[in-house]
Parts: sequence; structure tokens; C-alpha cells
Amino acid sequence: MKCNVGGADRTIRIVLGIVLLAIGLFYPLSTLWQTLALIVGAIGVVTGLVRFCPANALLGINTCQQQKQSH
Repeated sequence: MKCNVGGADRTIRIVLGIVLLAIGLFYPLSTLWQTLALIVGAIGVVTGLVRFCPANALLGINTCQQQKQSH
């Protein structure tokens, strides 16, 4: 897997993921909304930590700064 999540995108995914997980766990919601918050939060945290997002790959989006190699 090639890095396609970096910088601010990574930070935003992790922070919002943690917020959604906390909402899903501690805020009284219906079962549907609680499940959605937990799933989306987990996806955000995981994609931020592993620095790869399948949706970004499909759409050709890359926010990861690539290191330039000397030739």
C-alpha cells in the first residue's frame, strides 16, 4: 500500500475519528446512528494511522508528500 493520506488530512481523519467514536460510545443515540458513528469513526482512525485510504486511491487523490529521490 502506497501512502495517499498525509499532513492535515491525516490529522483531521484521526481527530474526527476519535470524536465520532466517543459520540458513538457515550452519547445517547438510536442504534442506527450509534452504529454509523462507530463505523465512520473507526474508518477515519484506521485510514489516518495506516496513511492509506482506498477511496482516495480509487479517486486518484494523494495528500501524502512524497520524498524526492536524487538521480
